[in-house]
Amino acid sequence: MSIEINNESAIPVDEAAILRLAAFALDTMHVHADAELAIVLVDEGAMEQLHVQWMDEPGPTDVLSFPMDELRPGTEEQETPPGLLGDIVLCPQVAKEQAETAGHSTLDELLLLTTHGVLHLLGFDHAEPDEEKEMFGIQRDILIGFAMQERQRP
Repeated sequence: MSIEINNESAIPVDEAAILRLAAFALDTMHVHADAELAIVLVDEGAMEQLHVQWMDEPGPTDVLSFPMDELRPGTEEQETPPGLLGDIVLCPQVAKEQAETAGHSTLDELLLLTTHGVLHLLGFDHAEPDEEKEMFGIQRDILIGFAMQERQRP
């Protein structure tokens, strides 16, 4: 998979871990190896501009997803077609605040948000209770699977 990450924020992050998580999530969702994903980390000002422009909501948010080719999850028998999955925009400053509230690390929050963004790019939503249950269940399973894989890394 082609995954690009660009940290335009002032906060250093473990880009390698975010890349590994994104690859794990895409593999778990049976996304074609030739799919392309871009992840951009921005500061609060840039995120607020995007949030207002695309969601018509004030203030910075934690993650925004911009799908391109509207790819959907594949199956073990049939991957998604190759294509442009889209862009995920993360705001480490907002993630840091949320992580402190949740009692875990900023990296853990960024991994959660990256997974959340990947699922949005694949067409998942959480506007309705049944959608939320499905999406958050898949999100949890991906994060647990990734944590288990990370523990096995040398």
